[in-house]
Amino acid sequence: MLSTFKLKIAFSFLLLITLVGTFGYHFLEGWSLANAFYATIVTLGTVGFGDFYPVTPAGKCFAIFLIIFGVGTMAYTFAVIMEVLMEGRFKRILGRGKLEKQINNMQDHYIICGYGKIGSLICRELAQEKVEFVVVDNNSDVIQDIEDDGFVYINGSATEDKSLLNAGIKRAKGVVCALPKDADNLYVVLTAKELNPDVYVLSRFEDNASERRLINAGADRVISPYSVGGMRMSQAILRPAMLDFIEITTRRQSLALRMEEVDVCKDSPVAGKNLEESGLRKTYGLIVVAIKKESGQMVFNPMASYVIESGDKLIALGEGDNLIEFSKVCQA
Repeated sequence: MLSTFKLKIAFSFLLLITLVGTFGYHFLEGWSLANAFYATIVTLGTVGFGDFYPVTPAGKCFAIFLIIFGVGTMAYTFAVIMEVLMEGRFKRILGRGKLEKQINNMQDHYIICGYGKIGSLICRELAQEKVEFVVVDNNSDVIQDIEDDGFVYINGSATEDKSLLNAGIKRAKGVVCALPKDADNLYVVLTAKELNPDVYVLSRFEDNASERRLINAGADRVISPYSVGGMRMSQAILRPAMLDFIEITTRRQSLALRMEEVDVCKDSPVAGKNLEESGLRKTYGLIVVAIKKESGQMVFNPMASYVIESGDKLIALGEGDNLIEFSKVCQA
């Protein structure tokens, strides 16, 4: 901001001195405005062709004034221009180095391929949950939006191995394919699984035929934003109260009631205990609505006698603070 202000001031003085020189030569020497402007530029540029030069005493004094103040103004203007250019270049270099350092320090992060309408929403949700992620996109306008939002990014195509490697695919926990074309998402899925077979891959799709191809390519889960949006809108008509409940329990802003997924780690103190013994209901006031086993099997509305196992994912409903406290116990 300071450099831009200095540049505006420098150009303002340069314009002012050019106008003063042009009209000064015009009135003192009687030259036409074109010749007076030409003589002013020659004087400021210290070229000195000699085809136009003042002959009257007043004109010579004016030329001395113009040389002293005008040449200095010209030199200062070019110095400010170089400062702005070099400052911008250094900022880009230093900024790129800082981003690379941040990415290299990331572990178990997510790579978001594409910063369109879907990708940007995902990034904002992850940022609010304080989950580390890297955005991969090569659209110059989009890159500016990412910088304005303050997210870590790679300027490159997500379909290229180099971009995914620079984003830390080897250390990443998951990859989200949010590119607008199904063919590009399919290529990213194949590339991601080739570079890191254990990485979790979530992909969007538009064409129904692409769903099967993405799964066959190795995507762990595929979602159609249009199908999800259409189902949600239909629920708003058919079952509005149920939709209100879902929105309340899944929104992060709701402190009174939330639904969260709680992982039970190995050697957790609640592993091996049933739901009643875990104190989940009595101590934390939580309700387990479902449990996902490591095998992928879902247990809905489990009984109090259900024995919690390490690796289980408890889908619990309750107050936000209690969910956080119980999550700490599960992962202790």
